[in-house]
Amino acid sequence: MKRLYLFLLSLSISLSLSAGEIDLTEFGKSYFTAWKATQAPNATKKDIEHYLSFLKDDIGHQHLPYDPDDSRLSDGKDSMRNGMSYYLGSHTDYSAELFQVVPANNVVVITYSTKSSGIHPQTKEMMHQSYDTMEVLEIEDGKVSVIRKYSE
Repeated sequence: MKRLYLFLLSLSISLSLSAGEIDLTEFGKSYFTAWKATQAPNATKKDIEHYLSFLKDDIGHQHLPYDPDDSRLSDGKDSMRNGMSYYLGSHTDYSAELFQVVPANNVVVITYSTKSSGIHPQTKEMMHQSYDTMEVLEIEDGKVSVIRKYSE
């Protein structure tokens, strides 16, 4: 009887771990690859939707110093879709390099650099940008619930 109890206990623990755990390192790499595709000169709405599939519907997004509020909003994903669609295809040249993925307890930190050129959709002026960025991704139910982005 004791063996049966121990077997059932270990089976229960094993099943709950495999159902709830994700490989955060691989998740971070896949997230970055999906995001990077949305920035390419030939990016499509399909690329945006693939990226958004990594996010919770009520995603919170903070990008200091531009967007200081990280509140989760019921229309967070829809707001990101609208913003990303506005800038879709504005890059004429784009590159990004992932440096590091650091998994922690329900958090993934990624660091990367980007270089881009393109025509700003509102001002119609040529822009050139180069950033080193760190993103802190809070994970909930296997999806990103809050993004905190720091660039220099």
